[in-house]
Amino acid sequence: MTSVDLAQVPQRLATGAFILNSGLQKWSGDEQTAAGVHGMAAGTYPFVKNVDPPTFLKGLAAGEIALGSALLTPFVPGRLAGVALVGFAGSLLGLYVRTPGMHDGNLRPTQQGTPIAKDIWMLGIGAALVLGGRNRRRDEKIARKAEKKALKVARQEAKAEAKAGAKLAV
Repeated sequence: MTSVDLAQVPQRLATGAFILNSGLQKWSGDEQTAAGVHGMAAGTYPFVKNVDPPTFLKGLAAGEIALGSALLTPFVPGRLAGVALVGFAGSLLGLYVRTPGMHDGNLRPTQQGTPIAKDIWMLGIGAALVLGGRNRRRDEKIARKAEKKALKVARQEAKAEAKAGAKLAV
């Protein structure tokens, strides 16, 4: 079982709760909501045009519920949750970059683009979760090597003491 990195808890709680809530709201979305979300996504990601709006909204809602739940679940490794969050945030930022009117051409958000541009915080948190997991593993590996080395030194010292004690006894 994976131990929880306490430094990741605030990031995972804030992001997970936000995304889970968004997914739950979309799950019960009406036809108008489905058409709006689908229209925006289809304009950026052409493959979405082949999916009918209510199905797309349910799929998006299910994805958000799954991602939010993964972030909130302690036994899901931080790196895995981080990779999923980076993918999700990347798709939202792709929507921001490719949708006309979201930014001024220099990537500074317009009023219409601000709600999506602010999602860059999720990309940063996802990257921190991925990088934090890797650093923790490296630190644990270093600690194990240090323990082995300390054990080896202790054995050598014990042998030397035993040898010295044997010489004194003679």
